[in-house]
Amino acid sequence: MSFANLTPLARQRPLRMLLVNAGEADAITWAGLVQPLRLAATILGKDALQLETLTPAQLMLAPPGQRHLALLVADENQAPMASELSRAVIERCRAADYWGGVGAGVLWLAEAGVMAGVRVALPWALYADTEHINERAILTPHLFELDGRHLSCCGGAASIDFSLTLIEALFGATVQAAIKEALCIERVRGHEERQRVALQARFGALQPRLSEAVTLMETNIEEPLSTDDIANLVGLSRRQLERLFKQYLNSLPSRYYLELRLQRARQLLLDTNHSIVQVGLMCGFSSGSHFSTAFGALFGNTPREERQRKLANRPA
Repeated sequence: MSFANLTPLARQRPLRMLLVNAGEADAITWAGLVQPLRLAATILGKDALQLETLTPAQLMLAPPGQRHLALLVADENQAPMASELSRAVIERCRAADYWGGVGAGVLWLAEAGVMAGVRVALPWALYADTEHINERAILTPHLFELDGRHLSCCGGAASIDFSLTLIEALFGATVQAAIKEALCIERVRGHEERQRVALQARFGALQPRLSEAVTLMETNIEEPLSTDDIANLVGLSRRQLERLFKQYLNSLPSRYYLELRLQRARQLLLDTNHSIVQVGLMCGFSSGSHFSTAFGALFGNTPREERQRKLANRPA
């Protein structure tokens, strides 16, 4: 789901945001999330953004209040909270209009059973702990996700991208650009980009043919292979390959491959000066109209609009 779906939240003034830090204050998962938002609060003022940053213990002592957005945050190595405290913190977060977790917070929410049927971005290092939650949440290899009212981010350095994406969706590209300049950040990775080691970490030993199929896709962007070709190369029938993708990635091989190519195209539009036609060709699109239509269906804007946004956000 596009982060443009946060539009109802973006209309709230002041927007009341709660960040619950259940980990270490100097962990990158926390710092990467909170620092851009603190800068946004400084730029916008309390009439636009009221940012609360509390520990779980502090949250229990604070009045309930109504928050528009709440996130439970912890580094992937953080030990879980005591069960009673965890339940209370999760219930406070769930009272917000939009809510979710970052890093280990995503796993704790899934374990509590409150992410049933929800697409979530979980740190790849925690995949080994997910056997008991597979029926409660839909794990994706993405950096972060928005599914209905639920937000999730794999944490680590992706917290910075997640925070800046929230800022753009809620307060606009101009505010995001100012914060990027202040933090010396050139590019914000999109929510659809993947944790590079996620597939190998989660499926490499158990599903080597799935990992091999994805690797073939990633290394054949300019001249895409057919689904039948990929199936033959990894020693499976087309139906077997489709079954693996559906079971483990909740997608079809053709759809997954198309998204990979479009993600590469978006990266090239933002990071290079290649023309839009060149970018399309470099990502396996011989038809400009097909490239534009597919790009718009995934990202919500055309390649030309994506390039124009890059130019508009460039510091003067």
